[in-house]
Amino acid sequence: MRRSILLAAALGTTLALTACASAEPAGDATTTDDETTAPEVTGSLVVWVDETRIDSFAPLVDQFKDEKGVDVELVQKASGDIRTEFVQQVPTGEGPDVVIGAHDWTGEFVNNGVVQPVELGDKAGEFSPVSVAAFAYDGQVYGTPYAIENIALVRNNELVSETPDTFDGLVAQNDEIDADYPILIQQGDEGDAYHMYPLQTSFGAPVFEQNADGSYSSELGLGGENGEAFAAYLGQLGEDKVIDTAIDGDKAKQAFLDGQSPYIVTGPWYVADFLAADMDVTVLPVPSAGGEPAEPFVGVQGAFISAKTENAVLANEFVVNFLGTEAVQTTLFESGGRVPALTASADAIDDPIIAGFNEAAGDSPMPSIPEMGSVWQFWGTTEVQIISGQASDPAAAWTTMVDNIQSAIDG
Repeated sequence: MRRSILLAAALGTTLALTACASAEPAGDATTTDDETTAPEVTGSLVVWVDETRIDSFAPLVDQFKDEKGVDVELVQKASGDIRTEFVQQVPTGEGPDVVIGAHDWTGEFVNNGVVQPVELGDKAGEFSPVSVAAFAYDGQVYGTPYAIENIALVRNNELVSETPDTFDGLVAQNDEIDADYPILIQQGDEGDAYHMYPLQTSFGAPVFEQNADGSYSSELGLGGENGEAFAAYLGQLGEDKVIDTAIDGDKAKQAFLDGQSPYIVTGPWYVADFLAADMDVTVLPVPSAGGEPAEPFVGVQGAFISAKTENAVLANEFVVNFLGTEAVQTTLFESGGRVPALTASADAIDDPIIAGFNEAAGDSPMPSIPEMGSVWQFWGTTEVQIISGQASDPAAAWTTMVDNIQSAIDG
């Protein structure tokens, strides 16, 4: 069952508390008998972005500077270094006031004490629940989301025009089409649990259990009967040659471009190539294999405020009240091509491809908790062993994987 309503209610309570307590007072409001006036924003900011976002943010920073009459220095950092440098430099007082990045940095940032909660307040309800849940950690929210991305089912409309409601039905559809592959889901020698995750969640086996506010607990959710059922299904898909570990991302993309399959599970990064090749495609949710919704991981882009900023009022003005507006989120969509996190901006986009990815998103952000680092080394490898038939007992191999992950978490 989808958790949107539960998430929205829980986040409303959490964010109301967050809005009441900024991590660092930065200005005094002026109170009269009739109203309270917010403190004037003054001073300067330093904002870090990487090379993939600099072109999108440069004109927006100029706009903010002109509107507010303040100084903002936009600094480009290498995408491979920005996260680490932020953690290292904030404690020294040399880091930026704001950093733009991915939501799955949240756990590391919070545990290192380098970010402060953002004051979304009533604005929290204006964003998609999954985008806010992505930045939730230990009962507070640490980033303002501006874009989301996820994988979905992409259909070649020249080969099929209707898609069954179940994954089994989709596979059986190929009996009539006789394509080389009933569906393409990239794997490769080391596996690809990310692209396989929608099928896993459809069995009710999420990697970790989610809290009421959408954040993740450290309790593994991929084990037990549900996980074993998914493992058995994965083994059957391998035996039936539905999934092939020899098909990595590049091979999957090329096979779809060549018309060798009516379906591929992928993200907007490949769809751009399909459209450039004049393919007629439709983006849909991945059909369920296990009876529950097939939910992919959702990645969210957003803005964090440094715990050491000397101008929290101005930082909050930029991160929440500027980046959180419909006009700015729409501009970021136009330059970056990702679904806006702000619901009004997303709803205003008249693009069936974008709408399809948005519909397929679900409520499962990529976990940002430190425990996630113990999962990847076992997850994809085990799936490859099951798909290829190296694991004669898929359920037993899956249980061993879960035990290994738990041991790695326990240290």
